[in-house]
Amino acid sequence: MESEPHMSAPVLAAYGYCEAVTGQQARNFAYGIRLLPTPKRRAMSALYAFSRRVDDIGDGTLAPEVKAKRLEETRALLGRIRDGSVDEDDTDPVAVALRHTADHFPVPLDGLDELIDGVLMDVRGETYETWDDLKVYCRCVAGAIGRLSLGVFGTEPGARGAERAPEYADTLGLALQLTNILRDVREDAENGRTYLPADDLAKFGCSAGFEGSRPPEGSDFAGLVHFEVRRARALFAEGYRLLPMLDRRSGACVAAMAGIYRRLLDRIEREPEAVLRGRVSLPGREKAYVAVRGLSGLDARHVSRRTVRRRA
Repeated sequence: MESEPHMSAPVLAAYGYCEAVTGQQARNFAYGIRLLPTPKRRAMSALYAFSRRVDDIGDGTLAPEVKAKRLEETRALLGRIRDGSVDEDDTDPVAVALRHTADHFPVPLDGLDELIDGVLMDVRGETYETWDDLKVYCRCVAGAIGRLSLGVFGTEPGARGAERAPEYADTLGLALQLTNILRDVREDAENGRTYLPADDLAKFGCSAGFEGSRPPEGSDFAGLVHFEVRRARALFAEGYRLLPMLDRRSGACVAAMAGIYRRLLDRIEREPEAVLRGRVSLPGREKAYVAVRGLSGLDARHVSRRTVRRRA
């Protein structure tokens, strides 16, 4: 679906709303999807707007039982979208746009059920003993989004290994989520949340948590960050195998979004304690460079060459 289909005014307005939400609330994501053809960009904005609604419920100030009720109501709305009972003149623009997206792209809407499951884990205040435990959460809130996005992107006809594309999309989602966890470690602590595995925190003397601008006394905070950075880099390396399977513009979108997070990871690695002082971010000019690199296909060609060398 590369050409612009005919759309009714209500559907166009619904997509316009979703694109406005995306542009206002997800700068890195919005930056990447600019590289897509209009139909795919709109579809991605619909996925984002629904996902953002779920996240906002989980991050809000309501009581946990109220959050859980709202999340189940959102799941019921997803059921209506899935069975086609949302009309074009429905008063919920996100539902209208997502229904249209699901009608025109093979998006696995069950991934949004997984997202709701992951946010319910936040509402319950779950913590994670091991990386295997944390992976379950990351697959719900990020891996599922990778698989949903792949439904919009599609794979190139005849792409070698395309049957593994959902696996790579899932892994790339894990890489992005682990980067988010490292970037937001102090903010999450202030909100009473700990995502990094308890085993890892204990190994580096950080079990006391992160409530100030300095690491816990006597801890090896830099060692902890570098350990998690290596884990994230391994996930990126595996997930990047998706790139050669995508068309040029979809590959550029993925390379741009992933590239921004890889550069965030570089900054975090160079100065681990920066994440305790504030949110690490990239300037616009650096994001622009990442986008140009994605459009040029450099990342996809690099992955292709590396894969060929492995097979040789």
